[in-house]
Amino acid sequence: MNMELERKPHAALDLDSRVLKGRKIERLLRLESSRDVRRLLEVGTGSGGISHYFARHAGHRFDVDSVDVTDSRQVTGTYRFHVVEDVLLPFQDETFDVVVTNHVIEHVGDDSRQDAHLAEIRRVLKRDGVVYLAVPNRWMLVEPHYRVPLLSWWPERWRSGWLRLWKKGHFYDCRPLQLADAERRLRAAGFEFRQVHAEAVRALVEIEFPQSFGWRAVVGLVPDGLYRLLRPMFPTLIWIMRKT
Repeated sequence: MNMELERKPHAALDLDSRVLKGRKIERLLRLESSRDVRRLLEVGTGSGGISHYFARHAGHRFDVDSVDVTDSRQVTGTYRFHVVEDVLLPFQDETFDVVVTNHVIEHVGDDSRQDAHLAEIRRVLKRDGVVYLAVPNRWMLVEPHYRVPLLSWWPERWRSGWLRLWKKGHFYDCRPLQLADAERRLRAAGFEFRQVHAEAVRALVEIEFPQSFGWRAVVGLVPDGLYRLLRPMFPTLIWIMRKT
């Protein structure tokens, strides 16, 4: 059995959530005040909602390309779309000012392919460019693609069996990362980075729950030191990255 052939897309196809995600990414990358036209690449198009947001709804400041291994787009026409077969990107070196890879690296395969994914992002990124990278944490309580508790906690060879036990599938085709190993590999790939969990939580509440005074008050009271203490446990690991 060729397990690589069993890998499948897990794209979020609802456009409303992708617009909110695009707004959060824009804020975390501090692109809201940008006035120059910037080349932006999204790796993992999915519904196309994030690419469409930057191409159409952000003041026309971004010239957008997007790649995926399948075409699951729900919105088209505002950005250039490219089908790719693997992690290799069909662009020249140092093409993009911004690269977005949102919940993609866990889908590309084993360690060597994940490292190749990072290497390709660095290759096409301009010297002063910036990357948004998000990935599920291996130690999340409920795995987000299959909604199975503790699925990624098991050694890799046991995960598909746990998935079958819950009757949610036959082969677990994702490889979430854990904080220390992920950051070691980011350094090895030639990136400097900062984890932005505190900013991400605050941006999520402000963007998705703007009328909720309670949530805004609670999030505002949490000190940055507590976020730093809990950072290995966040269900989603998020970094803003630049070339070293």
